[in-house]
Amino acid sequence: MRTLVAAIMVLLALVLTAVAVPAIWADRNVVQEDGFVAMAAPLGSDTEFQQALADATVKSVSSQLDLNSALLALVQPSIEAAAKALSSDPGYPAAWTETLRRSHRLTVADTPGSGGADRLTLDIAPLLTLLENKVAAGLDVAVTPPEQVLIEVGQPAQRTAIVRLSTYAPLGYWLAGGAGLALLLALVIARRRSSTLVLTGLGLAVVAGLWKLALDRISAAVLASSSGNAIAELFKEQFVSAATKDFGQWIVVALLVAVLLVVVGSLGRVLRRERGSSRRPRGST
Repeated sequence: MRTLVAAIMVLLALVLTAVAVPAIWADRNVVQEDGFVAMAAPLGSDTEFQQALADATVKSVSSQLDLNSALLALVQPSIEAAAKALSSDPGYPAAWTETLRRSHRLTVADTPGSGGADRLTLDIAPLLTLLENKVAAGLDVAVTPPEQVLIEVGQPAQRTAIVRLSTYAPLGYWLAGGAGLALLLALVIARRRSSTLVLTGLGLAVVAGLWKLALDRISAAVLASSSGNAIAELFKEQFVSAATKDFGQWIVVALLVAVLLVVVGSLGRVLRRERGSSRRPRGST
């Protein structure tokens, strides 16, 4: 009976872990603003993405300048040069960080229908403001930067999924606590703790494999959707790549823990057998 109860506790711990770890990762890297910014920040230094941003900002700045067509054609090369050099501007890192923070608030902090975006959205207004101020200073013209410049990245269903994720992901910490408690109870109840550790390690390896399968399917589903915007597509591809790599590291850690549990459990079983054999009375010759 104790063995059965211990096995049930191990199974419960594995089920809770299977849900808790992805939830905690999502809370730290998607739901929490600082984690999202840290994961997406390297994209700002991607050459291809910078070029797409430059092309988009050139069009927007040109439309904001109060110049006739002849004069606009004359200053267009200067605008394009400033846009291409935008990433080397001292204010670029701060503008890119603010872009990510605004985009996160639009996507996660707001709820659909409450004035926020209905889709996954990037707000590149801080970058555009940086460029417009630079161009306006060079041309000595007045420019009123827009409050928002929104670029849709994903589909409404993806936005809804992220909003739900922001609601339930913080529960992952409680689930992790429950998993730890269930495993502790299993070890207390079990007749053979070493076998329980081996079983837990094998189960955790299976869970890690399921995480990898789920990660591949979710990544493929996100990449399959298209917004038709070059910036949006590049951002999506790079962010999915970064997220896949980051959670992949969590999977590797889980596999290492699984191996450790199996090794410790196996050593425990060997030592237990040796102690048992040493206690047996030896027959006389």
